[in-house]
Amino acid sequence: MDSWYLIVGLGNPGGRYSATRHNAGFMALDLLADRWSGNWVEEKKFNARVARVNIDDRRVVLCQPQTYMNLSGEAVGSLVRFYKIALDQLLIIVDDVSIPLGELRLRPQGGSGGHHGLESIELHVAGSGFARQRIGIGKPVHGDDGLTGHVLGAFGEAESNLIERVLKRSADQVCSWLSEGTQMAMNDFNGSVSPPAKKNRETEEKE
Repeated sequence: MDSWYLIVGLGNPGGRYSATRHNAGFMALDLLADRWSGNWVEEKKFNARVARVNIDDRRVVLCQPQTYMNLSGEAVGSLVRFYKIALDQLLIIVDDVSIPLGELRLRPQGGSGGHHGLESIELHVAGSGFARQRIGIGKPVHGDDGLTGHVLGAFGEAESNLIERVLKRSADQVCSWLSEGTQMAMNDFNGSVSPPAKKNRETEEKE
């Protein structure tokens, strides 16, 4: 059996944050754990909720850091060292305000883009050569002035159906990343869960 893979969803612990945009990573991990019949366990030595599963010939650790977002690297670094996780077998799932709601973007590596959770992880694993799946949550209506309220706010009623579809696609992409590799997962799942409105109009006109 292959060495361990580590899949991490970022978010903030506690009921007040559970349905917020900044917890899109936690939501994605909950869906994956349910799909793979993983059982969450609170592990204080990692300061994280952890579920271990076997997927085909791969051993996988799912992780939801309980450190709050800006210190996520403390939990991730501990797990990476304990399980001897290679950076190319680490995937971080994170929300992103620069990507429109309804879109996914997987990359094999890259910068933090100003996301404090990713910054913390890069510091604690001493590198940025790990895959990251960004779940778009869109920008606040009133610009940067409303950024904190936006990311810590709950998805609106009109957004709920869309985010459910995004999270399902997120889980599908993670399964592809695990079995087919990053490039195939990018090719098959990056982008919007539905065609842009302009394309829809063009299709209707042709019909």
